[in-house]
Amino acid sequence: MARTQGSHSDITGPRVRTAALRLFAQHGYAAVSMRQIAREVGVQAGALYNYTPDKQSLLFGLMKQHMDELLAARAELSATGDAVTDLEAFTRMHIRFHRARPEEVFIAYMELRNLTAENFDAIETLRRTYEDQLEAILRAGVASGDFAVGDPKIATMAVIAMLTGVNTWFREGGRLSLDEVGQIYWDMVRKTVGR
Repeated sequence: MARTQGSHSDITGPRVRTAALRLFAQHGYAAVSMRQIAREVGVQAGALYNYTPDKQSLLFGLMKQHMDELLAARAELSATGDAVTDLEAFTRMHIRFHRARPEEVFIAYMELRNLTAENFDAIETLRRTYEDQLEAILRAGVASGDFAVGDPKIATMAVIAMLTGVNTWFREGGRLSLDEVGQIYWDMVRKTVGR
């Protein structure tokens, strides 16, 4: 099928991903058709297959890009060797990163069930990599005597859930700035794992 006049792969490809992201976040993966994505982008439905093999590949690509960007943001934080300092940096980075990407976060958590088994395993591996980094900080804090955590794996899941929850209620222009919320959450995280 011919490309729609005025369509360019370097422009249309990202527009396909952006439209899929928005539609999946609004309506859910299962409720969105390739035809809807094509209509949103302004191309014929058959033209989408020039940019993606199928809807599953779009979903997987969005989730993988989110996790790759999260791991890259985490890698930009230099480990100091001080568990308290490293946990604070992790806390603030996690809140800032996720707040800037509400649609990606929604899809990353709510659409896991719609991944094929192979794609699910790939995303879970990336998620475990991220979780393992926080768990390592908590274990280092337990070893140094700064943290009192009975089970670092469970504490890891609890901290990530708490931090990611900011996206469900925080609104720009509200009573508190994101930096103020970050400080409050850092205080809560520190008390959760501290002595």
